[in-house]
Amino acid sequence: MRALRRDAPVLPVVLLVALLALPAPAGGEPAGGGGTGTLADAVSALVVGGCAVHLARTGRRPLTRTAAVLLGLPVIGVTVAAFGASSAATGVAGAARYLQIFVLVPAAVLMLVRDARQFRIVAWALVALALWQGAIGVRQNLTGTGASYAGEDIRAVGTFGSTDVMGMATVVSYGLVCALALAFRPHAPRQRSAAVTCAVLLTVPLALSFSRGAWIATAAACTAVLFLAGARRAGRVLLAGGAAAVVLVAGLGVGSALLQERLGSITQVTGAPDQSVVDRYTMWAASADMWREHPVTGVGLKGFPDHRDGHASLALSSASDTAGAGSGFVRQPLLSPHNMYLLVLAEQGLLGLAALAGGWAALLVLGLRAWHGERAGRGGSRPDCALLACGLLVWQLVDFVYADIGGPSTVLTAVMLGMVAWWSVGPREEAARG
Repeated sequence: MRALRRDAPVLPVVLLVALLALPAPAGGEPAGGGGTGTLADAVSALVVGGCAVHLARTGRRPLTRTAAVLLGLPVIGVTVAAFGASSAATGVAGAARYLQIFVLVPAAVLMLVRDARQFRIVAWALVALALWQGAIGVRQNLTGTGASYAGEDIRAVGTFGSTDVMGMATVVSYGLVCALALAFRPHAPRQRSAAVTCAVLLTVPLALSFSRGAWIATAAACTAVLFLAGARRAGRVLLAGGAAAVVLVAGLGVGSALLQERLGSITQVTGAPDQSVVDRYTMWAASADMWREHPVTGVGLKGFPDHRDGHASLALSSASDTAGAGSGFVRQPLLSPHNMYLLVLAEQGLLGLAALAGGWAALLVLGLRAWHGERAGRGGSRPDCALLACGLLVWQLVDFVYADIGGPSTVLTAVMLGMVAWWSVGPREEAARG
């Protein structure tokens, strides 16, 4: 009972993570941050409100000066871009979404997580969610009830459905990175063994998600975690992981050919790329054109769909096709460039991109500096927390090259940023007590 009372402040964050185990509502939220939101979004508002009540009751200092500056930076670009939106309603809706994901929820998570114990509770909740969604995804692949891919309903999407094929891939990737980092927790052999097992298991649904962006981001994040933990150890693990991957792919039978084809398409920009690659690069070029016309403040929040056709070439298809996973054939409109940096650059200009990406870069630098202090002996009991925070942020920074906000899993991005901020700019005296 005492432990439950002590960890009560962080339980709303765990509940927020757990809600993503439920089936996503039909239709969902389109990429780019539109849509009407989900139950998890509603609970995220309660998390922010609960954080405010908790601070009022305890009288704690809300944020360090550095944390307030870095988490508050996006407000500048978002506010300016909201005034440039096509309508007041559009500007308010877009601003609310950006502030929710990049300011309010991360700040609430940072303030509710008080020590390393609670940090690990949230991390294990992410791992548990990943195992649940991954198990559903593997079942979908084996039974042919997943999203449509290459004419077969074999793409693992978990409970997120065919309209949000990146949802399960994001959740599983987060869980895999968390599990790998938790495997370096000192003086906890059972938890380390469990973390290693979870990390290995999660590679299967990640592969079956057929998400190229998630594969690249996870490879980068895991490599970063391993090298931060030690170059010699990283070399051994990478060699073992490569050998296991060969065995895994070879044992997938028919699926191995599809995986090899998907992997090969990552670098297939010229020649005969598939239509999804053509669409992606066409929308990237359109985003750059929008920015060149409005370099400082962009075209306004949620303005990409309105300006897309005026800047895209004829190679762009009108929509993408989705089917399977309990849904019929649906034409999904292409409402974003599937690149967070280019989306922000097009809609918020250099001002918005500098505020958002600059804050993320600062969090990474400060997180690595705190990791250096951890290794130098100032503390020394939380290497897993350091590796987890740095690994998650590396994953997100790489994944944003191939994806942007949108869909039910987006709220996890806010939780992740809060965890990163706790390690990078959280109160050091409370972190040390963890």
